[in-house]
Amino acid sequence: MTNEDVLDIFRQAGAYLEGHFILTSGLRSPVFLQKARVFMHPTLTERLCRALAERIRNETDGAIDFVVGPAVGGLIPAYETSRHLGSPAIWVERENGAFRLRRFEIAPGARVVIVEDIVTTGLSIRETVACMRDLGAEVVAAACIIDRSAGKVDVGVPLIALAEYEVPAYPADALPPELAAIPPVKPGSRSL
Repeated sequence: MTNEDVLDIFRQAGAYLEGHFILTSGLRSPVFLQKARVFMHPTLTERLCRALAERIRNETDGAIDFVVGPAVGGLIPAYETSRHLGSPAIWVERENGAFRLRRFEIAPGARVVIVEDIVTTGLSIRETVACMRDLGAEVVAAACIIDRSAGKVDVGVPLIALAEYEVPAYPADALPPELAAIPPVKPGSRSL
């Protein structure tokens, strides 16, 4: 699956939005990829996650014990990707501001792959990596549907992206005039 194939799925689902958006990172962007509009369609989600599982298989060595998704964005892609890998899906969720594995147990040395929806700064993945390492897991890799940094972000482990798509992102105090002229909206799941 190519970058354009992935973006076509987002367009088909009405998930490729243009305007002035406040990203979870706090940065501003003229494009927002509303993955929830893709994930509401099981057949589109299955196509993306099957292709992501194939990439993970091709780029990692050995069995994967668990696929870990950071809540909320990583829940659906982690589950669907795990289905294609034949590995159990678990998730971390925020407790007092930090990711914790609250509902599951893993043995020290468990081989895990973290699956996220869209990566911009990589913060959720880095926090999930830290959580898993604190539990003694071996984080083999992280994977995402779209890497908005186009390979520039460092998440502390190899990052496997189904698509790389660099979209401009700006601090709120450094907006280009055409973006500053549009009222911003915050469509993401996490408050700033």
